[in-house]
Amino acid sequence: MYNVIKVFILITNSHKYITALLFLFTAIHVSNAQSGFSHELGFITGPVAFQSDYGERYNWDTNSGNVGFGIGLVHYINFAFRADCNCYSADTYWNYHFKLRSQISYHVTTLNHLGDEADKLSLGGLQLRSMEGKARVFEAGAQLEWHPLSIRDFQEGKPKIAPYIGLGAHYVNYRPEASSSLGPLGNPVTTFPTFIDRIDTSQGSAIAISGDIGFRYKVGPLSDILISSRWHYYTDSNYVDGLSPNNTNNRANDWIWWFNVGYIFYL
Repeated sequence: MYNVIKVFILITNSHKYITALLFLFTAIHVSNAQSGFSHELGFITGPVAFQSDYGERYNWDTNSGNVGFGIGLVHYINFAFRADCNCYSADTYWNYHFKLRSQISYHVTTLNHLGDEADKLSLGGLQLRSMEGKARVFEAGAQLEWHPLSIRDFQEGKPKIAPYIGLGAHYVNYRPEASSSLGPLGNPVTTFPTFIDRIDTSQGSAIAISGDIGFRYKVGPLSDILISSRWHYYTDSNYVDGLSPNNTNNRANDWIWWFNVGYIFYL
């Protein structure tokens, strides 16, 4: 319960969060007044692998160790079924193979320096092992989904599985943390050389490009189980994790891989 209260305070204390939420729910309200399609609501949750400036590139310990957790709410516009007449839409490729998805999500990952460099019995290794970060990220956005099989056939239960791929964009608001058991960061005693003057834990915003591949499994006439694999790349900021090291290996911005399991119900 305490963690839920903290998330609520974090969201309500930021005008950027409120703006994103108002934009999303206004869009849903406006779409409810329109005809020619129907709506779906659901939630998603699952582990988040955060690929950041903590640890080493292509290192298994880093990839498997810096894993957090995320939750989200999703809304779909379903063009295959009309809510105004409780009937199917016109038989067009767009109506039967595309959905528009909007989403708000929040994920948190504790980050550590893992790998060979951090394992060294040296001052640099000690500095890396003693450092810990946390990425707190709120996202709101939309994506277009393409379903290779007929959405209408899936709603009728034939077949039971409906694969899809999606592409979209998200507004991102982040609030990272960074600390060391050796003392305050930012000086040569506590901080690994490549992170001197390259730590910024202030709250910021960015745009993320998202890719998604997954499938639905129909469990009832008005409900589906969703399983998906998502990729978010933060395009215009490399400080989502609070770090941007000054070295040649810093070739890409932060990004995440998020494995989702969710439940969707039809309105």
